[in-house]
Amino acid sequence: MAPDKLVYMANQIANFFTSKPHAEGIEGVAGHISDFWEPRMRKQLFDMIESGHGGFHPLVIEAAPSIRKVKQPA
Repeated sequence: MAPDKLVYMANQIANFFTSKPHAEGIEGVAGHISDFWEPRMRKQLFDMIESGHGGFHPLVIEAAPSIRKVKQPA
């Protein structure tokens, strides 16, 4: 997926949850991405955050540790 598109989608989710209490917003972002994003998208998200790619809403960055990790094939 184009990196800008992934950032846009993640930020849309974060913007939705900004009206919630902070902890609930973090949980909501992590839950939505974990439940609805396919593993390739989550891996790309983790790779982009790890490499320091900018543009992510702070709520996405805070939620990242709680997003379900991608299982690597054995």
